[in-house]
Amino acid sequence: MATALAPYRRPAGDVVRDLGGDASQGLAPAEAAARLEREGPNTLPVARGRGPVVRFLLQFNSPLIYVLLAAAAVTALLGEHVDAIVILGVVVANAIVGFVQESRAEKALTALAAMARTTAVAVRDGVRRRIPAADLVRGDLVELEAGDKVPADLRLLRTDELAVDESALTGESVPVAKDPAELPEVSLADRTAMAFSGTLVTAGRAAGLVVATGADTELGGIDRLVHTTATVQTPLTRKITQFSKVVTVAILVLAAVTFVIGILRGRDATEMLTAAVALAVGAIPEGLPAVVTITLALGVARMVRRGAIVRHLPAVETLGGTTVICTDKTGTLTQNQMTVTAVTAGGRDYTVTGTGYAPDGGIECGGRAVDLAEHPVLKETLLTGLGCNDAQLVEKDGGWQITGDPTEGALVTSAAKAGLGRVPARTATQPFSSERRYMATLHEDGTVYVKGPVERILELCDGAAGPGGEPVPLDRAAVAARAESYGGEALRVLAFARGRAATLDELPPLTFLGLQAMLDPPRPDAAQAVRTCHDAGIQVKMITGDHAATAAAIGARVGLGGTVMTGADLAADDSPERIRDTTVFARVSPEQKLRLVRALQSSGHVIAMTGDGVNDAPALKQADIGVAMGRTGTDAAKESADMVLTEDDFTSIERAVEEGRGVFDNLVKFIVWALPSNIGLGLVLVAAIVAGTALPILPLQVLWLNMTAVLVLGLPFAVEPKDEHIMRRPPRDPALPLLTRAMTTRILLVSAILLAGSFGLQHWERSHGASPEVAQTIVVNVFALTLLTYMFNCLSLDRPLLWGGVRRNPWVAVSALALVAIQVLYTYTPFMNDVFGSAPLDAAAWARIAVIAAASYLLVETLKLVQRAR
Repeated sequence: MATALAPYRRPAGDVVRDLGGDASQGLAPAEAAARLEREGPNTLPVARGRGPVVRFLLQFNSPLIYVLLAAAAVTALLGEHVDAIVILGVVVANAIVGFVQESRAEKALTALAAMARTTAVAVRDGVRRRIPAADLVRGDLVELEAGDKVPADLRLLRTDELAVDESALTGESVPVAKDPAELPEVSLADRTAMAFSGTLVTAGRAAGLVVATGADTELGGIDRLVHTTATVQTPLTRKITQFSKVVTVAILVLAAVTFVIGILRGRDATEMLTAAVALAVGAIPEGLPAVVTITLALGVARMVRRGAIVRHLPAVETLGGTTVICTDKTGTLTQNQMTVTAVTAGGRDYTVTGTGYAPDGGIECGGRAVDLAEHPVLKETLLTGLGCNDAQLVEKDGGWQITGDPTEGALVTSAAKAGLGRVPARTATQPFSSERRYMATLHEDGTVYVKGPVERILELCDGAAGPGGEPVPLDRAAVAARAESYGGEALRVLAFARGRAATLDELPPLTFLGLQAMLDPPRPDAAQAVRTCHDAGIQVKMITGDHAATAAAIGARVGLGGTVMTGADLAADDSPERIRDTTVFARVSPEQKLRLVRALQSSGHVIAMTGDGVNDAPALKQADIGVAMGRTGTDAAKESADMVLTEDDFTSIERAVEEGRGVFDNLVKFIVWALPSNIGLGLVLVAAIVAGTALPILPLQVLWLNMTAVLVLGLPFAVEPKDEHIMRRPPRDPALPLLTRAMTTRILLVSAILLAGSFGLQHWERSHGASPEVAQTIVVNVFALTLLTYMFNCLSLDRPLLWGGVRRNPWVAVSALALVAIQVLYTYTPFMNDVFGSAPLDAAAWARIAVIAAASYLLVETLKLVQRAR
């Protein structure tokens, strides 16, 4: 029966009645089968990715590629089959490189669906049956116990010490104690009457009624968010796309104008078509896709060595342009491992060093390591935490893990740090319950250990242990005040007591021992990484599903102090100004995380989002770059992300930003260096048509320049070292174009030099009796050697860097020597002469070419000096 109230807001009996279930016998098998047929399986829909053929064909989806394909077709129609094959070869080679390097298809939905593929214990006609979770239907009665993955959204009917780890879904760092009592309207993380699909039972048992399956679960809601979240183009992808469109339009207009001018001047139409093809091929930067891909791929390789696996190549550069990092708390800034950090025992305060479950560290008092023999009450407090405990600490895969409740695991670790590994064998247990509100264990030596909330343990004690273990009056106010001070630091506090008895039928008089305070600690280098990001002009914002007090405390520890907004605050006021001024967002739902990322993007920011849980997947996909944790991250988070950190270390993000900035700098250097060749080639051809002279360079010779000189000299830019001050400058403005005005001025200057030098020298050579082949060979070498000297100009875009550039990047010298060798072969070998129409040159011709190249270098350095002075 339809109702306006969610299941957790209504009595369990009403929910059972409305869904036609049975709280003890469950559904009849026939009824369950009918519902399964009607409602469908308890699975999440999986989107089909593009096949390999489609992905390969999409590599040709570029305006520049369209022009090249058209040029190949025209060349083939003109009978220049070799030229057409070479042009097509260039296009196909670029497509293959792009296809091989393209990231895998999005698999977030598949990963989310995998979380629901499990088995479940359902009660059908009073019989417990283990069935595939996919066969569950609404109204099914399901039983849970420790270690189970919750198979669907359940309205809990009965619980027995049930605790559920919901961190992957909500970001809550501590398992949530569940209770079937109905609740008022509360956020997802506070719905203790529910157990949600995909979460993990850490303790206790329960029975619950299935109220939602498949896409209707909370997990399914996240699935829909991921499914409806479009993959965001990276800033580099957007800028290169825009750049390609502008270049394409300019090339087509220039080619058309050139053709019309030639026809009007009475030139042969076939010759003009050849000229138009040469212009198009020359003006298109064919080497750009290859060098961009190589530069990004080398950046990926460097990042792998620094603990980051990049799944999408453009993500490398995107990191360099990041202006805001939105980071999850649990498992990202923190270790997702509860850790005891302080102990109060016998009236003394102790500090526990070391973080996480690894038993590395110790106990200190006043900055000095303690000897347990001199601190007997401390020893008893730690032994109580160890004995009154169901968790186990194990070493696995080179790290330490706990089985059981994370809070109890923290107590085992604190005892291990003090060298305590065992207590007398346990003979009886009273588990924690919402009625008792404590846990008690009896051991073979007659000792009773008790732990629980501070106020409850104080009620059970009639005295305390003094500094030396002697009995003293219990100062309840002092203990409560100390616990409250720990709480003010967002620490979770447990109290410990002991007594002696033969049985646990009734608790004996208890002696209060002390307190242990714990939290999910920040990662060791998180604070420094946040400071480095701030120094680089990058805002860092924490977005978590955890409690506001906990989030604020962790934020303060890692340098994210300031205002805190909760999900409720966001619902009331999500203005861009308030979001901009807030550094910590707590109790935030997955949908609100997504809205926060979109709000920041709408303000022009480039967003990097980090996370490890299912609840982070939609925001990870929406962000300009999603960063998932490799060790503790869920499959859904990893498959939605562009980058995965192998060490789950926030510091890796800071290092990746540095690497991304270096990649972008190198790409800009390459583009500033490569474009004059394309513009210059186009201008030379246009000038020849306007002047009515023979073509100074043929289409095949243009391709030779673009695929040899441009690639050979362009590769050193891919391995250029990063500027040592790269993380002390602010991030570039996302609104700025790829090329600044100063860069454009430099590109136009070199293009003009290439036009004047090559066209003028070609005209001079022809007027002195040189053959067309010799003149064309001179033009090719003017471009090649001028690009060689211009490479040294572009090793630094703002200062001279000649021999220093060779010293810091040996590949500069290698490329220079390789180009000279290639051009010698082009000029003097008969095979090259036959294929490309080149011809040998004398020493005087080389001297004239060298003068133009040297003059270009000096003019560009002069311009850089003027621009630097401004």
